[in-house]
Amino acid sequence: MSVAGLKKQFYKASQMMSEKVGGAEGTKLDEDFKDLERKADITSKAIVDVLCKTTEYLQPNPASRARLTMVNTVSKMRGQVKSPGYPQAEGLLGECMLKYGRDMGEDTNFGGALVEMGEAMKRLAEVKDSLDIDVKQNFIDPFQTIVDKDLKDIQHHLKKLEGRRLDYDYKKKRQGKIPDEELRLAAEKFEEIKDAAETSMQNLLDTDVEQVSQLAALVESQLQFHRQSMEVLEELAQSMRERVNKAQSQPRQKRMPVSKPSFDSLEAEDSNGSWSPPAAPPSYSSAAAPSFNRTSSRQKRNSTDQPCCKALYDFEPENDGELGFYEGDVITLTNQIDENWFEGTLRGQSGLFPCNYVEVMVPLRH
Repeated sequence: MSVAGLKKQFYKASQMMSEKVGGAEGTKLDEDFKDLERKADITSKAIVDVLCKTTEYLQPNPASRARLTMVNTVSKMRGQVKSPGYPQAEGLLGECMLKYGRDMGEDTNFGGALVEMGEAMKRLAEVKDSLDIDVKQNFIDPFQTIVDKDLKDIQHHLKKLEGRRLDYDYKKKRQGKIPDEELRLAAEKFEEIKDAAETSMQNLLDTDVEQVSQLAALVESQLQFHRQSMEVLEELAQSMRERVNKAQSQPRQKRMPVSKPSFDSLEAEDSNGSWSPPAAPPSYSSAAAPSFNRTSSRQKRNSTDQPCCKALYDFEPENDGELGFYEGDVITLTNQIDENWFEGTLRGQSGLFPCNYVEVMVPLRH
């Protein structure tokens, strides 16, 4: 830095210290300039903040935004022109539905519905990608140009204006000790940069037509996005209604209860599953002994029987805590809530079910 430059830095630092510590007053800018500066400051903050919030609107997930920024930076470093877009939530959901729908099989009603809805969600993701592209081209990029050029120019001029004001005020307070020519040059430079700053701020405010046009472009992009999304969702809703009607019109397949083996026959079977009469009839002390043994066996089985009921109809649970079953299922009873509801267990599940859907086989013990 030259000697003149060092002197100027010293002048500005001394004047700033005098104003902050000593309470010295500097040159006051006119009210028109202050009003222009205030309007330009509000406009600048509005553009920067709206631009930031628009990016958050397109991709609400901050982690996705950060990851995409990193990927874009790496792509630029590698010289890749095309950068990836935001990972749309609709697309991720669609891929999940497609995977499980195809695993189930498109010939099943639920599997086919998952595939159909997954494809629709992928289409919605493509519509969202189009919104991102339109908003970036017609709104974000023009506003970013204002931030990168116009706002930086204003900040540069205002910063330079403050430095030249401090230099001019320092020399003005020392008039007579500093050559008049040097003071005159400081005043001219102050007025010159003041005019440049005023012009840059006025240019920003004069472009409000372009800024409103860019807002209108944002609205048009959103409108197009919602129209296309509505078309996809209306087609999907109609298809889902048809699937529901088709499923309701199909008769439910009856589940045939599996017949349970007789305990009497199991007692007569040997270890390899075949039955053979004993080589010799057992000897008893009296003829009543065999009858006593059979009766004891039946009493033992009855004593271990649990309260149960048999389903007369299919029951599909509609609320949490209800137990579903098919016609013919045998349900173990655990409790009777009131005259309308039983509580029981079936296939490891427990819950409530209506009394008029079953026939009690072994009543509850009170």
